[in-house]
Amino acid sequence: MIPIKETFLSIQGEGWYAGQSAFFIRTQGCDIGCHWCDEPKSWDLDAGINTTADDLLDQLSKSNSNIVIFTGGEPLMHDLSQVVHQISSAGYQVHLETSGAYPLSANWDWVTLSPKKIKPPLNDIYAIASELKIIIYNNHDFIWALDQEKKVSSSCLLYIQPEWSKLDIMKSEIIDFIASNPRWKLSLQMHKYLNIQ
Repeated sequence: MIPIKETFLSIQGEGWYAGQSAFFIRTQGCDIGCHWCDEPKSWDLDAGINTTADDLLDQLSKSNSNIVIFTGGEPLMHDLSQVVHQISSAGYQVHLETSGAYPLSANWDWVTLSPKKIKPPLNDIYAIASELKIIIYNNHDFIWALDQEKKVSSSCLLYIQPEWSKLDIMKSEIIDFIASNPRWKLSLQMHKYLNIQ
C-alpha cells in the first residue's frame, strides 16, 4: 500500500519523453516544499488514498499507455519496490520523477532527476539518472546546473527548464547558457501550454 494523491492519463510535458502519452501516478507526501510547486496539495503525507499495486494495475488496464510515471510529491519517500515490480512485470515501462533526496527503491526504466538546492540528492541517484532537469528561477540556478552536471554520468541527458512564472524574465539568460553549454537542452512544460494536467 502506498499513499496516492491521484492517477491520470495525460501527455508527458517535459524532457526526453515530452509529447508521449503516459499514465501518471502522483504519490502523496513531500517535505521539500518548493515555492514554485504545481502540486502543494501533495505535500501532506497523511492526505493520500492508500492504494495497492493491484488497484493501480486495474486502472492501467483501462488506459492505452505503456508508460507509467511515478511523480509527486516525492515518490521516494515511499518504498516502491513491490508496486513497481508488479507494474513492470505486467509489461509496463516505469519512469520516476524525483528530487533524489531519499534512498532509491525499485528498478526503473527511466529516472528524471530534478535536484533541489534546499534538500540536495543523495549521491547514489546520480549514477542512474537518465536525465537531469534543472528548474531555472534565478541566475544562481545556472551555477547549480553546472555543479549538478559534474555528478551525473556522461550519458545522462541535461535539461534546463524555466520556472513557469519566470519564463519571460529568464529567457535570454537561458538561451545564452545553452549556447555556451551545448550538452544542455531546453525543456518547456508542454502541458502548461496545452492547459492540461
